[in-house]
Amino acid sequence: MHLQEGFHTYFIYILTNKAKSVFYVGVTNNLKNRLIKHKDNIASGNNTFASKYNVEFLLYFEKFTWIQEAIAREKEIKGWRREKKITLIKTMNPNLEFLDY
Repeated sequence: MHLQEGFHTYFIYILTNKAKSVFYVGVTNNLKNRLIKHKDNIASGNNTFASKYNVEFLLYFEKFTWIQEAIAREKEIKGWRREKKITLIKTMNPNLEFLDY
């Protein structure tokens, strides 16, 4: 069986810190590995947004087939105010619980 050329899975995701005081919006083609990388950056003290604010807990994600759509959605959400991001997160995660992926 041949996979259709250009057919992949991409994710946009929203992470937070333990206090839920900061949101990080990102895009990746491998959500599980990306979450591990965020945790590794925190543990190693790398100078990244995630490590500076201890952002490692998944609150929300969306799946896409085309990277262009995922990137456009990431940029859209990054431009939103905090309240609008919370409303979006609550569509999938009403109690803002940390998700496992």
